[in-house]
Amino acid sequence: MVEVDFDLCESNGVCVGAAPDVFDLNERDELIVSDAAAELPENKDAIEEAIAGCPRAAIRWRT
Repeated sequence: MVEVDFDLCESNGVCVGAAPDVFDLNERDELIVSDAAAELPENKDAIEEAIAGCPRAAIRWRT
């Protein structure tokens, strides 16, 4: 499962570009995470890219 620290998140959309099936921005530019898509094995590499690319290090794997 993926976890976002919304106190750090700036909703700049880097994660949306990396993993659009998992991350999206709503009409108020707030980040939305699809937990169901985040659990699919085929999205793992894209999530890793989103984690690595997040400028605020707001995304991580939940342990």
